[in-house]
Amino acid sequence: MTDPTLNEAAPVSERRRWLLAGAVGAGAGLAGGVFAWKRFQPHDVMPANFWELSFPSHIDGAPPLLLTPFRGKPLLVNFWATWCPPCVEELPLLNRFYNENKANGWQMVGLAVDKVEPVKRFLTQRPLDFPVGMAGMEGIDLARSLGNEAGGLPFTVVFGTDGRVLDRKIGQVHEPDLKSWLKKV
Repeated sequence: MTDPTLNEAAPVSERRRWLLAGAVGAGAGLAGGVFAWKRFQPHDVMPANFWELSFPSHIDGAPPLLLTPFRGKPLLVNFWATWCPPCVEELPLLNRFYNENKANGWQMVGLAVDKVEPVKRFLTQRPLDFPVGMAGMEGIDLARSLGNEAGGLPFTVVFGTDGRVLDRKIGQVHEPDLKSWLKKV
């Protein structure tokens, strides 16, 4: 005998709700993925005058760091600060990458989003072989114009020989990132 209070449609209705919820979730995930993929793809976001920019040196009396001479060569630009632990942690890796690849035409520039005195002290204790310019807090605006909308550090941008952005990374650089960038140029 069948209990008339049981609704046999309930399991089907419950199943439909789960399928609908799953479809909505999958659609939202797909839309979010497409949005993130488009947002973080390298594209021409750099300021028109990027290659004409110059930055004061952290060394008293030294000429400013000009970007013009780096055009036409693979270039890695790293925005960093002494007060940023992941920035400080990645600098030895970046310095080693620079030394291993400069003979192959790779160039590197560090732009310190910091004050001069802390950068001087830091680089006295831990010298870098690549040029470092003082971007100051204006460096955050430059980083934003290069695609770092959050303005976070560290931030690294890779330029190809044609002067266009090939890739960029918000957050600490690791060995696989560097290997990937070597293949893109």
